[in-house]
Amino acid sequence: MRSASERACCRADTVHRLDAAARLGIGPFPRAALAMAGEIDGWLDTMAALDAEDRLRAELATNRLRDAEAGTTSIGPHRSDLAVRHLDLDLPAAEGSTGQQKAVLVSIALAHARLVAMSRGRPPLLLLDEIAAHLDAERRMALFDEVVALGAQSWMTGTDAELFMPLRGRAQILRVADGSIAAI
Repeated sequence: MRSASERACCRADTVHRLDAAARLGIGPFPRAALAMAGEIDGWLDTMAALDAEDRLRAELATNRLRDAEAGTTSIGPHRSDLAVRHLDLDLPAAEGSTGQQKAVLVSIALAHARLVAMSRGRPPLLLLDEIAAHLDAERRMALFDEVVALGAQSWMTGTDAELFMPLRGRAQILRVADGSIAAI
C-alpha cells in the first residue's frame, strides 16, 4: 500500500508543478490545466497520505474476491488518469478539435521540457514525432523558436520536409530514404 500511495503522491506533486507551468502557455500555444483524476487522487486531496493508504488497504481487502474473479485490481493509482483542460477555450481538451488537442499537447510538452531544464540545469533530449503536422505556420515557428531557445537536442520527424525549412540555418535537417541518411 505504501508504494501505491507514495507513487500517487509523487505523481500528484509532478502534475502540480507541470500544471503551474502549463497554465502560463507558450506563445500561440494554449494554456492548459492539469490534474490527476482518480479515486485515490481524490482521497489525497481531502485526507492525509497515511489515511489514504489505510483506506486503499481497506478497499483492496473489500474488493479482493471481485478483483480476483475479474482478473484485475479495481482501485489504486493505476486507475487514475490525467485530466487536461484547454483554458483558453474553457473546455476539456478531449472535447476540442484534433488541431486544438495537438496545440494543447505541444504546450504541455514544451512546459515539461522547461521544467526538466530548470530542475536538471540542462535541457532535455526531445523526441517529437510528426510534431509539425497539423500545426499552422505561426505555431510551427513558435515551436521551432522554443526548441532552439531551450537549447535542447531535438529529433523531430515528419513526412513533409518542407514543414521544417524554417529551421534551415538553425538546425541540421536530414532526410532518411531508401536506407540512407542525407543532409538537406
